[in-house]
Amino acid sequence: MAGHSIPHFQNDGGHRSIEIGVKEFMCVGASVPYDHPHVFLDMGDDNEKVCPYCSTLYRYNPALKASQTDPAGCTFTNQVAA
Repeated sequence: MAGHSIPHFQNDGGHRSIEIGVKEFMCVGASVPYDHPHVFLDMGDDNEKVCPYCSTLYRYNPALKASQTDPAGCTFTNQVAA
């Protein structure tokens, strides 16, 4: 896995499902303090996966880039303290 990072996704909007452009990713739940343990998920040969912590259904959409989601705004970006 060296050489690339695993995309992280969040569900602040409480969406039932989120389309993503990758099959290996991390789910963080919602933003702090409402997050859950950052869990690695792998769809394998399937095109969808449910997070065991927050029950968000992630669906693979090959038309999306690794940093894109539908609905928009579900990509997690780590906020660094200043």
